[in-house]
Amino acid sequence: MGGWRHPPFFLAGTHMPNILVIDDNRSVCEALDLLFSLHDIDTACAETPQAGLALLAKEEFDLVIQDMNFSGDTTSGEEGVALFNAIRERHPGLPVILLTAWTHLETAVDLVKSGAADYLSKPWDDEKLVATVRNLVQLGRLSKENRRLHSARRARRDRLAQDYDLAGFLYDSDATHEVVSLAVRVARSDLPVLITGPNGSGKEMIADIVQRNSAMKDGPYIKVNAGALPAELMEAELFGAEAGAYTGANKAREGRFEAADGGTLFLDEIGNLPLDGQVKLLRVLQTGEFERLGSTKTRKVNVRLISATNSSLPELIREGRFRQDLYYRLNVIELRVPALKDRPEDVLLIAHAMLPPGRNFSASAERALAAYEWPGNVRELRNHVQRALLLAAGDTIEPGDLDLPRAPSASIDEPDAAGIEAALTKHKGVIAAAAKELGMSRQALYRRMEKFGLRSGDPHEDHSRKEDPREDPSRTENNS
Repeated sequence: MGGWRHPPFFLAGTHMPNILVIDDNRSVCEALDLLFSLHDIDTACAETPQAGLALLAKEEFDLVIQDMNFSGDTTSGEEGVALFNAIRERHPGLPVILLTAWTHLETAVDLVKSGAADYLSKPWDDEKLVATVRNLVQLGRLSKENRRLHSARRARRDRLAQDYDLAGFLYDSDATHEVVSLAVRVARSDLPVLITGPNGSGKEMIADIVQRNSAMKDGPYIKVNAGALPAELMEAELFGAEAGAYTGANKAREGRFEAADGGTLFLDEIGNLPLDGQVKLLRVLQTGEFERLGSTKTRKVNVRLISATNSSLPELIREGRFRQDLYYRLNVIELRVPALKDRPEDVLLIAHAMLPPGRNFSASAERALAAYEWPGNVRELRNHVQRALLLAAGDTIEPGDLDLPRAPSASIDEPDAAGIEAALTKHKGVIAAAAKELGMSRQALYRRMEKFGLRSGDPHEDHSRKEDPREDPSRTENNS
C-alpha cells in the first residue's frame, strides 16, 4: 500500500505542523494520526520507504517519524537505516524520529549519533511524544529559516566577491557585510580611512580589502604597527632619518612614507603615535610633505593612508594624548569592525576554515563555539582551535578539546535541551555519566529530561513491552 492522509482538525489562521509517518503497520499510523489530530498536528502516512520518499519529494513536511523494519522476516533495522540515510541525503535539515523496539535499540542510538532527532520506543508515551514533536517542529522551522538566511547571506557575499577582491575574508553576518560593503565602496577614493574595533576583530583584513580595491592597488603596500615601535624611534620609522640624527643612526634611512610613495601605508594602533609624530602626520595628510629626522630638505610623497586603532580616539583627545585636528583628518571615512560576539554567525564559518582536511567539530563542540562570547575575538578563536587540533583524540573535536572558559553567568544546573541531548548521545544514554559531565545530580537531570520530553537512550534501560494499541498488535515481535 502507498500513502494516505486523515483530515485533521484545523484552527483558523494557524500554520499547523505537518508530519509524515512511515510505517507499514496501519494501526500505528492510525494511532499516531488520531493522537496528533487532537493536538492540531497534520499527519500523512506512508506504508513503505518508497512511498515515504515519494511523498517527501512532492510535499513539504516539518518532521518524519519512521519505523525501523518494513519486512516481516527481518529485525535487523537495516531497512530503517537505509531509509534514514536516504532522508538525510535528500532532506538534510528535516528532523527524523525513529520508531523502534528493544530488538534494535542500539541501532537507533547509533542513528541519533549520526543526526536523527530522537528515537521513540514502543509503546510510546503520548504526552512526551507530542511535546517532543512540537519542540522538534519548532527547532526544525527555526533551523530551516536559519539555513535560508545563511544561504541568502552567502549568495550576497559571493556576489560582492565577484565584483571585488575580498582578500579571503570570511563572513556570514549582516554586521560584517555592512563593513565590507562600505570598505569596497570607499576603496577607490584617495581619502584617509580609519578602521576601529577591538583587538583581534579583523581590522587588518579590512585594510587589505580597501588596499586591494583601491586605485593604488598596484603600488607599494607598507604596514606599520605603531604599538610595537619605541616612541623615540617612531618618527624615524615613519619619516626617515639622516645619519647622526639620533644615537646609533650611522647612515641615512628611508622612512615608511617614502617606501609607500605611490601606494598605501597601513598604520595600525595609531593611538600610540606620540604628539610630535602626530604633528608631522597631520602635515603629510594635508600637503604630502615632510622632512626626515635631522634634515631640512622637504620631501613630497603621494600615499593613501589607512589607519586603525582599538582605542577610543575621542577619549584620548580629552586626555590630551591625541590631536583633535588629526582625528578629524583621519576620520573622513570610519569603518567600525564589530566584535566577534556581535557577529555570531561568523564564528563557525571562521572556525571551520581553520581546520585541516579530514578534521571536524562534533555537534556539541559547534554549540560550544557558538555560545561562547570570544572576548579575544578571532585571535582567541584561533588559539582554541589550534589547541584542540593538538589535543583531540581523533579527527572529531569535542567541547573538552577546545578548553573554553565557562561563562560566569551560565547555570550548570539548568542546561538546555540541546546540551542534554549532546551529553546523553556522547555517553550512550547512561544517566550517571551524562549528569557528571553536565555538573548536576541524576535526579536534576531526570527532571530536566522530563521537562523537555527527552529519553535517555540507555540500551540497558527497562523498556518493558506491555499490551498497548500503540505496540503494533497486528505484528509479530520480529517485525517491530
